[in-house]
Amino acid sequence: MKHMQTNNISIDPVENEATFQKKVQLDILRLDKMHPVVSGNKWFKLQYYIQDALSKGFHSLLTFGGAYSNHIAAAAYAANEYRLKTVGVIRGEEPQQWSHTLQEAAASHMQFAFLPRNEYDAVKRNACSSKLEQQFGKVYVIPEGGFGPLGMQGAANILRITDTSTYTHIVAAVGTGTTISGIIQATGAHQQITGISAMKHTFSLNDEIQSLLNTPLPGRFRLVHDYHFGGYAKYTPALTAFMNTFYHTTNIPLDFVYTAKMMYGIFDLMGKDFFPPWSRILAIHSGGLQGNRSLKPGVLVF
Repeated sequence: MKHMQTNNISIDPVENEATFQKKVQLDILRLDKMHPVVSGNKWFKLQYYIQDALSKGFHSLLTFGGAYSNHIAAAAYAANEYRLKTVGVIRGEEPQQWSHTLQEAAASHMQFAFLPRNEYDAVKRNACSSKLEQQFGKVYVIPEGGFGPLGMQGAANILRITDTSTYTHIVAAVGTGTTISGIIQATGAHQQITGISAMKHTFSLNDEIQSLLNTPLPGRFRLVHDYHFGGYAKYTPALTAFMNTFYHTTNIPLDFVYTAKMMYGIFDLMGKDFFPPWSRILAIHSGGLQGNRSLKPGVLVF
């Protein structure tokens, strides 16, 4: 993007009693520092879709997400930078009060189509439905969360910002599976990849990741389902307490939907000797901090 600053990204060490005791190095790739709206993995997943839309002469994008979707906010802002119109197909009835996410997307001139959940899923599967085309005209469709080969291709660039070849383990939160697919593509045979699912019982994710890669999943990849804290966008007092403690000790903010679950999982797995001594772990901070604004004031200290 014209104003995207990848030079803001840093790799910050995370050191505490657990890392010393288990003799591991833990670093965090701070994609959250890229941009206040299109932060983290969002721009990486969007960049090739936007290039493709422009090259094919489209003037409008259409994409999908919930009322608190990082993807919706990022797609609206990024498209607006390129003077592209956007339509957000939003899961669920229109709320009486719009979320911060919807307000931000509207400020970037996104139009909305609110659909009941059952209708949303049907339209998402058949994105070029006549109803949407009648309403919004010819649009370039970006799947929910940037899922798809172009999103994966962009996500692979995350590990190409700087040399990450010396890490033995790469860990990332998993939503649609697009980012982790790109990471699998971009890593070497010597690197173990761990995906921590942000959702409950999404055992079809392995199949979706495999379909994106178009090749069997490598043995060095593992998807962990134990740290969803009740399901997608669900949390407990234990998770928010962990986020506050982590911020106090590192000055790094996490989001409760993805990155907090990932970091909690890393430390729990560390305690279970999942990572051998002398492992060099790189955790991907995939941004998404705007989602924290849906929490009640005072829950988080940052």
